[in-house]
Amino acid sequence: MSETLSPREVFRKLSEGITAGRYTELAELYAEGAVVETVFAPVGPRRFEGRAVLAERFAQVAADSPVRLTATNVVVRETEDPEVIVAEFDYLVHHRVTGRDFSAGNIQVLRVRDGLIVSSRDYHDHLALAVAGGELSQLVAALEGRP
Repeated sequence: MSETLSPREVFRKLSEGITAGRYTELAELYAEGAVVETVFAPVGPRRFEGRAVLAERFAQVAADSPVRLTATNVVVRETEDPEVIVAEFDYLVHHRVTGRDFSAGNIQVLRVRDGLIVSSRDYHDHLALAVAGGELSQLVAALEGRP
């Protein structure tokens, strides 16, 4: 019989998987009906529902992402709700296309039940990623509704 992971342990596995670039394994950490919200995403969908949708999203990131992310300065705070943690951390980012290295702040609020993420509200610094990738003009155009 395997032991159920705590919210802190699940976040650690998520963070280690991202840092190691094992994106295709990450969906296993989410419940079937999990909901992930990327609250500050400037364009595109901000809500992803279901493990299958998340698996597709992680596969896309694995195939297309121009960045390597390494989590640092990780602080995990437990809350009054034993299912909920708040993780504050920085990503040291290496942009493979531009060669830029930089830091981007992040906060994730995870609800973990029976060892699986059932919901996540993710607050990532998308602007820093766009600037480092030389994509600021494309981001502005998208925000203005231009092609």
